[in-house]
Parts: sequence; structure tokens; C-alpha cells
Amino acid sequence: MGRLDEYRIMWVFVSFDLPTETRQNRRDHTRFRKQLKEDGFTMMQFSIYVRHCNSYENAAVHIRRVKGILPPAGEVIIFSLTDRQ
Repeated sequence: MGRLDEYRIMWVFVSFDLPTETRQNRRDHTRFRKQLKEDGFTMMQFSIYVRHCNSYENAAVHIRRVKGILPPAGEVIIFSLTDRQ
């Protein structure tokens, strides 16, 4: 079972490039980062956040949450990897 766990445990990565030209852009950027932290994501680099999930189902829940808080402008990439990958 230990070997299967490596394929079941997931890491969810969120990489983003958001505009910061206007005051509203900066607010959206800050709000997005704050909500990622509240959902348990950890900053890996300034615009890359990562979260450990125990299963694919748990990862899917967090991916849906991120999609629900997407800012109106900018680029956001969400991807997941198993622990084995």
C-alpha cells in the first residue's frame, strides 16, 4: 500500500502573473494571494504557491476553490502532480 500512496498524494501548484498597474489591480492581486494562503497554500516563490493534498479528490476541491477566486485580469496556471511524479 505504501507504493500506491506515492501515486495518491497530490501537490497542487498555482502560478500566476497578475497586473499591478492600477490600484484595483493591486487590490485584486493582494486579495488573490491572501485567499490562497487562507486555503492552505504556501508561497514557494512570490508568484508560485503550493499545497499538499492527501488524494486526488481533495486536490480537486482546492482546484475548484482557486478557480472560484480568480481575479478578473492576468494569467493563472493551476496544475497538480502526484508525490511520485
